[in-house]
Amino acid sequence: MKKIWFFIAFTAVLFSCSENNRSNNNPYIPNYPVNAYLDANLPTYNKLLYPSNPVYVANYGAKGIIVMKTGEGTFTAFDAACPNQALTSCTAMTIDGIYAVCPCDKTQYNLFTGLGGKEYPMKQYRVEASGTVVHVYN
Repeated sequence: MKKIWFFIAFTAVLFSCSENNRSNNNPYIPNYPVNAYLDANLPTYNKLLYPSNPVYVANYGAKGIIVMKTGEGTFTAFDAACPNQALTSCTAMTIDGIYAVCPCDKTQYNLFTGLGGKEYPMKQYRVEASGTVVHVYN
């Protein structure tokens, strides 16, 4: 009987583990390498010292990246390419408060979650913070 309970518990744990709850596979956005170090002490990235103040960083990913501090020591980073449009059909998304707006279909994507109510969420990157330096990578 103990073996059955152990097997059930082990199976439940095995299926509940995943690296990311959301799929980052998007047929519209290629997997470009991203390795950006952003120093929040610099005027360009100073907004990263405060929560809910997103920053657009050009020349990374498909159309640039949008990075935002979400809490003490936590950040999110997303590609600025519209996730539900062909890469060549749209310019980079614009920032409107805590939302990124796709210029082609006017869809708003939440910068805390990357969700926008369409088929694909924003392409997310990993983020690590060390002091005032924010490292965005994939």
